[in-house]
Parts: sequence; structure tokens; C-alpha cells
Amino acid sequence: MALLYREGYRKRVAYFFGIFYKGGSASMGLINPHNLSQAGDVYANLSLISKPSLREEELPYCPETSPFLGGPIRVKLPENLLLEEVERKNPYVTKGGRYKPPDCESTHKTAVIIPHRNREQHLKYLLYYLHPFLQRQQLNYGIYIIHQAGNFTFNRAKLLNVGFKEAMKDEDWDCLFFHDVDLIPEDDRNIYICDRFPKHASIAMDKFGYKLPYKSYFGGVSALSPEQYMKMNGFPNNYWGWGGEDDDIGIRVALSGMLISRPSVQYGRYKMIKHGHDKGNEQNPKRFNMLTKTRRTWKQDGMNALQYILISKELQPLYTNITVDIGTDKGLRPHT
Repeated sequence: MALLYREGYRKRVAYFFGIFYKGGSASMGLINPHNLSQAGDVYANLSLISKPSLREEELPYCPETSPFLGGPIRVKLPENLLLEEVERKNPYVTKGGRYKPPDCESTHKTAVIIPHRNREQHLKYLLYYLHPFLQRQQLNYGIYIIHQAGNFTFNRAKLLNVGFKEAMKDEDWDCLFFHDVDLIPEDDRNIYICDRFPKHASIAMDKFGYKLPYKSYFGGVSALSPEQYMKMNGFPNNYWGWGGEDDDIGIRVALSGMLISRPSVQYGRYKMIKHGHDKGNEQNPKRFNMLTKTRRTWKQDGMNALQYILISKELQPLYTNITVDIGTDKGLRPHT
């Protein structure tokens, strides 16, 4: 215990003196972040991040509040965006979409889980904004794309269960963000870390006039610790097609004895990328009937009943791509 105390003390002292004496990024604590992002450019201050000449074990802890936060972000979708451009603008992101602050040791480890199929352009836009957004928060993070193979009906919640299981094989993440591919955060003070209770991060989407559509809404972007996730048996596996799974998840939170945590409306703002109808993700006609049974089914339908076939796991420059066969529901036909 004494050794742990001394180690923690050493790192805090190192950070304190680093503010005044180091010419590296520790001195960034003296910079007014509002001067860096008046225009809302999410990349405005990443050039200030530099790698000090210290071994990893000598790095100070990152401060409780990141000095790189700038507040509101202006979301403007770049034309003809290529992933190579996103790579170039994020030089400290390593293979598999992993990042650690080069100038301090983060006290938070967050995995971002994104369910995906046939949304390549949306994915480019999200990665363009999400990587610098998370770096400004000085997080140790990884981004996972969970790709549903085949052309059977899409199942968002089951893919998120897969993402949780596969991500936890890689790292002892202390928080997992479950993130729709078409939602871009608009304020970096919406910190991607977990709270005491399951967090609904996307409280104010432009789609809903930057208001919460209804009190129990849990869709878009949510965050749970591994303990919270397992306490509610993860997400349901049987919602094929659009709709219903978000409300089922909200019910699970309550049934497992937890509340929903939310950021302020000012911080939890998101822009939804416009898109047409998703082929293979039609409205689920069974969703309302299924929701009436959640109280009886949530302990049997979740992580304890998850079945899938892992087809591939690829470490791409900006994300870890996990392709899976999650099967289909009885009576559903493949989409052509």
C-alpha cells in the first residue's frame, strides 16, 4: 500500500512541476482552451499535443479536466473525405484505432462500440470527428466497428453484445460507449467516461430539436461500465429490424435497480447525418408486443444467451473491424 501511495504521489508531483518547468505538453494546462476553438474546429488544438522525452512509466497522470477541451464543435461534413486524410490528421492513433495520450497517463479506459453495415460514408464522417474529440478528452480509448455479415435483417442490439464481448477480450475497459454510426458529438465537454449509473449521452439530437423525445429514451449513444452491463444482462438479442431495442434497454436499466444518468442538454448535443431508408433494417413489427414481455424475458435474453460466429477481426489504422455472423430470426428472408 505504501508503495502504491508513493507511486501516486510521485506522478502528481511530476505533473505539478511539469506545469512550470517542462516545455512539453504538460504546460498546456496554462493555455486558455477557448482561444483554441472559437471557430469550433475539432482539430484546432491537436497540434499542441506532443510526445515528451520520458519513458511511459515516468509520465504524470493526466489532469482531472483536460486542458484541450474547447466546448462546442462545428460539424461540417467534408466533401470527398478519405480515410487516409483522417489517418494523417490523427498521427498518434495506432493500429486498431487505439490511442493513449502521449504526454500523460490517462485514468480512464473507454471502448467505443459501433454497429455497422453498409454505412461506409457515415463511418468516415464519424471517425473524422470522433478521434480528435476523444483525444481532446485525454482518454485511453479504442474504437470497434462490429460489422454484420450477410444480408439478413439488421440487429443492432445483438451486434452491441458482440462488441462488448470482443472488446473485453482485448482490454480491461472501465467504460464502453455504444454509438450509432450516424451521430456526431457537438461538444467535447460531453466526456466519454462512465457514471455511477448507465449513461445516456445523446440527450439532445438535432433530429429531435435538441430535446429529449421522452423521459425513458435510451437511444443513439449510451455508456455502461462492464459491471452495469452485466447487471442488466447486456442488451436483448431478439430485436430484428428497426425499433424497440432502445426502449427494451431502458426497461432493463430500471428492472436491474439502476437509474439513467445524463449530461446537461448543453453538452449532450449530437448532429445526425441524414440518410435514406436502410435496406435490411425495416421496422420491426413485433417490437411493441416484445416490449410488453421485457419484464419476463430480460434475464434469459441477453449476454447469457448470446451466440454468434466470429468471421474475422482486423486491426485497421483507425479502428478494429470485427465481422460476425449473428444468424437471423425465424421467418426472415435475406434482402437482395
